[in-house]
Amino acid sequence: MSTNKSYKSAFIFLTTLFFLWGFITVLVDSLVPRLKDVFEMSYAKTVLVQFAFFTAFFLVSVPAGAILTKIGYKKGIVLGLVVMALGCLLFYPAAEFRNFNVFLVGYFTLAGGITVLQVAANPYVALLGSEQGASSRLNLSQAFNSLGTTIAPVVGALFLLSDSVKTSEEINLLSPIEKADYYTAEASTVQTPFLMIAAFIGILAFIFAFIKLPKVMQESPKGGYVSLLKNKLMLIGALGIFVYVGAEVAIGSFLVNYFDDMNLAVIVAENETMMNIANTIASTFNKTFSNSDPKSLLGIFIIFYWGGAMIGRFIGAYLTTIMQPGKVLSIFALLAVVMIAISVSTVGLISMWSILAVGLFNSIMFPTIFTLTLEGLGDLKAQASGLLCMAIVGGAIVPYIFGVLIDNFGFKTAFILTMLCYMYILYYGKLKSSKA
Repeated sequence: MSTNKSYKSAFIFLTTLFFLWGFITVLVDSLVPRLKDVFEMSYAKTVLVQFAFFTAFFLVSVPAGAILTKIGYKKGIVLGLVVMALGCLLFYPAAEFRNFNVFLVGYFTLAGGITVLQVAANPYVALLGSEQGASSRLNLSQAFNSLGTTIAPVVGALFLLSDSVKTSEEINLLSPIEKADYYTAEASTVQTPFLMIAAFIGILAFIFAFIKLPKVMQESPKGGYVSLLKNKLMLIGALGIFVYVGAEVAIGSFLVNYFDDMNLAVIVAENETMMNIANTIASTFNKTFSNSDPKSLLGIFIIFYWGGAMIGRFIGAYLTTIMQPGKVLSIFALLAVVMIAISVSTVGLISMWSILAVGLFNSIMFPTIFTLTLEGLGDLKAQASGLLCMAIVGGAIVPYIFGVLIDNFGFKTAFILTMLCYMYILYYGKLKSSKA
């Protein structure tokens, strides 16, 4: 009884972390269109932001697993939170001096902290109970991760995209005083939210330093990584994580630009229902879109992409208890392909809402692929988690290729890449359900 109570308390505390890194990861997406305008970059170069962020998962995951084995989950979580807070603080000098390279260092540091949390929290949740219920538990935890990703676009749209960015030509026309005022305002737009986030993370780190968490970590066997790299199903699952995160981030990072490319701001502004939706969401923060920047207006609708993922994970937590998780995964992957196909073959609001609907079907993919891949690995689960978190680097590579395709062929053609990613996940789901 006391063990169940201890597990329940640990689950609640860990869910807070899932919410936190979901919120921050998507807030990074909100900065992408702003940094593109500020530094006047191509789509391919803009993705360097995501490249820096997700490369950290590739470089830090295995060392994080080794550190956690030595210091334990609790100290590892505190370490991850401290590194995250440091990354957020680096946004202050980056914005102050308008230095893109410092932004990249800040993103990398922030992601390094998130990586430590990911490596610890995902297998930890899977171990807090039976293996049969692992997919359901992780889907439920990830639902709160999606709550963070749902709120973040609203915060980003209203506080990071809410004013127009001047071109270099417009800035050169300003007087020295006007230019200094403009740069100060620009810096403050980025600095204030991330200083507040750093403070919140610091409070969480303090709390986790004193709470008690049940010990579920087992000693990792020697040669575990070599054994895992020879495991075909493990590698197939890792590639599933790679393409899933890549597709999700590629779509999420460029939604505002995709909508802007289709001139949807005008269509939305002229549609009473759409404006009512936008203003209803904005009213939560005492704001309105009557005189707003078009990117801010479009950005508010990204809440439906990440909100769909949240709803889908609550549904998925139930579906994976009554159906084979692999079968649920296949169905959701197929529906994601269908939604993208509709979006690229249509225009206007149909194209907009169909691509936003992909978020609903993204929902169960990460936790389901993760737990399916960990099945039957026993004492190797902690090390397998490190390798799976390394595969999150797909969030750096796939969006970069996506950006290059946009620059050369346009959005509609680039989306074929994401369709291929979801088709692989469809294959993986079928493979796992056939072996169940």
